[in-house]
Parts: sequence; C-alpha cells; structure tokens
Amino acid sequence: MTPLFTSSKLKSMYYIIDRSAQDFVEYLNNHQEKLKGDMFNTLSTFSSAAIGAAVFGIGTESIFNSPFLKMAQNSMTPTFSQNIKFVISAFNGTLYKLLRIKLYKQHEEFFIGAVKQVIRQREQEKIRRHDFADLCVNIQNNGVLKDPDSGLEIYPTDEVLAAQAFFFFIAGVEPSAAAMQATLIELGRNPDALKRVHDEIDSAFKKHNNTITYDIIQEMEYLEMSLNESMRIHPSVGYLTRECVRDTVLPVGNIKVEKGTKIFTPLYEFHHDSNIFPDPQVFKPERFSRENRSTIADNVFMPFGKGNRLCVGTRYATLQVKAGLVHLLRNFTVTTEIGEGGIKYKKHHTQVRPYNVRIELFPRNKERIE
Repeated sequence: MTPLFTSSKLKSMYYIIDRSAQDFVEYLNNHQEKLKGDMFNTLSTFSSAAIGAAVFGIGTESIFNSPFLKMAQNSMTPTFSQNIKFVISAFNGTLYKLLRIKLYKQHEEFFIGAVKQVIRQREQEKIRRHDFADLCVNIQNNGVLKDPDSGLEIYPTDEVLAAQAFFFFIAGVEPSAAAMQATLIELGRNPDALKRVHDEIDSAFKKHNNTITYDIIQEMEYLEMSLNESMRIHPSVGYLTRECVRDTVLPVGNIKVEKGTKIFTPLYEFHHDSNIFPDPQVFKPERFSRENRSTIADNVFMPFGKGNRLCVGTRYATLQVKAGLVHLLRNFTVTTEIGEGGIKYKKHHTQVRPYNVRIELFPRNKERIE
C-alpha cells in the first residue's frame, strides 16, 4: 500500500486533511469542555474523524457528524477480552493463529463492509475525490499488486483493499493522537518554543492569504522540529517487536539468535540515551534542525518504527498531525501542568501514554476558560 502515500498523492489528498483540521477547531469551539481534561481522548477523536474522512471522503457536514465516528471510537476502547487477545498475539503467535483470533471482529466487519460499498459507489459515480477510496479504485484498474522485496503478488480485490483501509485506520489513530499530545505537552511547558511555533504559523497564514497548502506546511521547519523532539521525549511505542526468520549470529558479541526468537528494541531507552541525545530530558527542538538532523542515525530515532515494517501510513500520519497542530495552535494556546513526581507512563495495547500531566487549551487573545 506504500504507493498510496507518495508526495503527489498526499498533495492531492491534503484538502481532506486541511478540512478535517478546520472541523476540529469548530468542534472544540462548540464543545469547550474538551479544552481540558482527557486530552488524548479529544485528540484521538480528531484522528478517528480525520482518517475516516480520508477513507470515506468528505461531504457538506462536519467530519464529526459522521456515523462512522462512533464505531471508530468504540473500536479504540479496550475491553477485557481484547486485552487477553493482545497478550496471546504478542507472546504466542502460533496459538493466536490456531485459535483464529480476531482482535476487532465486529468493527472489522462493519468497516470493511462500508469501504467495499464506497469503492463500488465510486466506480459508478466516476467522480474523482482524491481520497483513499479513489486510490483503491485506481489500484484495481492497474491490476496485480507485487511486493518488490518478496515478489509476492496479490490481486487487489474489494476485500483486500478494505482490509488494508481498516489496518490503516487501526494503526493510525493512536500514534497520531499520541504525537499531537506529546507536542502539546512540551510546547505547553516551554513558552519560548510555543511562541516560535505560534509566530511561524501566524506568519504562514498572513503570507499566504489565510490559506495553508501541502507545500506551505512542509516549510514550517520549527513546527516539524518541535514535533520530532516531542516524539523523541514521549515515544508512543515503548519498544518494537520483531521475529527472527532464520538462525543467525549477531556480529557484536557473537550472539547466536535462533529462528523464531522474539527480538525487542527498546525505543524509549534509545530516545533517552545521553550518549545519543545529550540532556535527553530537556526539550531541544534544535536537535532536529536541518543542519543537525543528518547527524542522528536512522536506527536511534524511530517514532513510527523502522525497516520493511515501517508504518506505511507514516507520511500521511505526519501530515495529518502537522495540519491538526497548525489549525489548533492558530486558534488556541496551551499550558501544561505536571503532577507531583513528574510525568509517568501507563501501558496500553500498543502504546505507552503519559499521565500525571494536565493539558489545557484556551483561545488565543481571550480569557482563559475556567
């Protein structure tokens, strides 16, 4: 599915992302209780609605009025049975396959059915909207999909593409929300950096007649630096898991690794290693300036994974996060309060999330919401 996220296709889809971010601001203005409290839940609502718009397209109504949103949010709410399934999938893949376990069976059936319906509708309408459904139709018209590494060929049936769309949603909502939350945490506790981001955003809107495009958002260097540094400090995934596919010996330490061995890469430790990032607890966006970014090895900063299993939607997710932050911070400022004992982290299905921290948004140049 990587061809779905080339620069040209993202540029074509940007109007959906931008509209979603604008709808998010309107949603917050109409639900001011969301300006404080469980900020991760608020941000995941935006991510769910925005990805839903990318898959199903946008109409005249706000994306937050979509009937898809409630089902999407429900799929992200952990249950006891889901917790058990996640444990089995993480530590015993053979048993997981043997029992034919599905993590999101009910939601998967709803989502895939809806995507199949949209794809068929697009074929009949013959109207291009440059969203995920349009891209799926194009892929079907081009014939067989072939993996350049394995040579595996897959015919892009409705079921295959709908399943990929579901995976795109499941894999994208929480990391996007976590990246936005991390950035708000750090900007809220670093007012000088927040001012620079505000100034950069204000300048871009003023320069381009209150319009933001794909190309303009790519030019916002300090926003990107702040986003990367925030994801370094608060990675949404504590570790990466891989499975050894053949017997091998690691050259460093002459360590034998047998086929089937689970290998865990501790991202948090890499991101907080003082030998790699001096003063790792300090927020320094300049680490990721264009001059310094090339000095950071690719295998030590991995907020979205690495290698062949790098999240295929990384480029889309990053663009969505940037657009969300641009419109959010154009209209709001942010404060962060850290509880006694500092920021702590809780484990979730596929994430670690910061807690003991309070984020509050309030309209710029207006009295603070009490």
